[in-house]
Amino acid sequence: MPTKKDKINVVDSIRHSEYYNMVDVFDELYRKSKTGETFDNLMDIILSEENVKLAYREIKANKGSQTPGTDKLTMRDIGKLTTDEVIENVRFIMSGSKHGYRPKPVRRKEIPKPNGSTRPLGIPCIWDRLIQQCIKQVIEPICEAKFSKNSYGFRPNRCVEHAIAEVHRLMQKSHMSYVVEFDIKV
Repeated sequence: MPTKKDKINVVDSIRHSEYYNMVDVFDELYRKSKTGETFDNLMDIILSEENVKLAYREIKANKGSQTPGTDKLTMRDIGKLTTDEVIENVRFIMSGSKHGYRPKPVRRKEIPKPNGSTRPLGIPCIWDRLIQQCIKQVIEPICEAKFSKNSYGFRPNRCVEHAIAEVHRLMQKSHMSYVVEFDIKV
């Protein structure tokens, strides 16, 4: 039985790891998607040690990682496990259960808006956040290759300021002097 001293904390292990060699994998997924290839065995990439470590790092860096979901756990709790235990848990949750992956209920919290009203925020359990990040990291390059270059919402390295700059550029190019904004209600 390893002693506490022998047990390497996953936080220290991941913090001191350099890169997880996933950039080439993501670039290849993007390239294949761009050329219309199909994908088999994405679960192998999703559940790879490197992808899980990268997901851990991404979630840990988020300030919301210390906000508990309905299970009351945070990244601090996961950080008490070894790297191997974290990877083993992610793999079990994703494929070890006879029913497959089923996210836990989301904790609802009302967040104040600048106008005084509130908006609902769903806070997933920390294991769900970690698993969903593992999936996102693999699916994102595949989807990015297919998205329109004119799409700016909820995309990596794109924001509302980029969309505004593009509208401004197009207005100047076509000598327009106004924009019409409207909502469609069904």
